[in-house]
Amino acid sequence: MKDTSLTEMPINELNDLLISEKDRLDKLRMSHAVSPLENPLSIKYSRKKIARIMTQLSLRKKSEK
Repeated sequence: MKDTSLTEMPINELNDLLISEKDRLDKLRMSHAVSPLENPLSIKYSRKKIARIMTQLSLRKKSEK
């Protein structure tokens, strides 16, 4: 997901996406602890996606003030 698509999303969709991505990361970590993932870099990509979403949300909160 590109940053441009995140900038166009409304805040409520970003919050929903953040929650679903955090759930996905938890599931990836849990399944990786039980048995190795086919692509362990997916954990890294998921963490970066969460960081991008949180950055976008914090930027919007700052711009509202």
